[in-house]
Amino acid sequence: MSDESWAPPQTIDELYKAFQPGHVFAGINRPTAGARDDKSVDVGAAPFQLYSLATPNGQKAGILLEELDIPYDAHVINIGRGMQFSKGFVDINPNSKIPAATDTVNGKKLNLFESGSIMFYLAEKYNKFIPPKEEIEKRASCMNWMNWAQVQAFVTGNYGHFFVYAPDNEVGARNYGVNRYGMEVQRLCSVLDQHLANNKYMCGDQYTIADMACLPWFDLLRKQGYHHKDGVKTMDFLRMKQYKHANRWADMLCERPEVQRGMLVTRGHPKPWLNPDDTRFSHLKGKKSKM
Repeated sequence: MSDESWAPPQTIDELYKAFQPGHVFAGINRPTAGARDDKSVDVGAAPFQLYSLATPNGQKAGILLEELDIPYDAHVINIGRGMQFSKGFVDINPNSKIPAATDTVNGKKLNLFESGSIMFYLAEKYNKFIPPKEEIEKRASCMNWMNWAQVQAFVTGNYGHFFVYAPDNEVGARNYGVNRYGMEVQRLCSVLDQHLANNKYMCGDQYTIADMACLPWFDLLRKQGYHHKDGVKTMDFLRMKQYKHANRWADMLCERPEVQRGMLVTRGHPKPWLNPDDTRFSHLKGKKSKM
């Protein structure tokens, strides 16, 4: 380890100049918000419009929409190309993050953003997958785990950044970042695993939006997500098989056709199971779970 101690420059702008050029996200990262072009977003005929990408955060909303079985149009927002900074998208979500959505209420457009907010809104509107207000303890538990899922997303995303995307020459920073966030990811997986040791679902015996919110990031870690170019896989690196109760739960949820479709929403195509040019997922069309 180096004996040199880090000291901050006078302003963060000096770090931007040093690290931004050539960085994998250099084309889209800026310290300011707002639209970068005047492009609009597509609008379909359904009352509900989803603007997203099949990342774990985007998958949360996709799962719920498929579970609700309501009419909706999905639109792919390619965040690598900066589509989240178009005027049409920023008008819906000033934070320029997916997912975002609009709903038509009394003839007027309602803007929605943040996965948890979208899910809570839909569950409330259709009175499904959320404990009723009269069941105070169950509803509070559901909200606890919905908010926990936001922490899960933040920590896991930061782990993935240092494990896969950070500059190769920043060895010390990558070791520190992977150690810091990798340990926290494992701790969160342990939290999930211990909770599910005594619960079928996140909220006891009831399948809720909490399950849909907590699944995608855990499923990414235990399957094909975050592979280093040297061949090291996160599923092995973090020893994901050790979380047997969480894996049991995830396996159970992933058997549901609605979850399978929801995970695919906006993966290169609005609804890939309806894509006539790619029939890999056509078997999911119209399939429903037994419960």
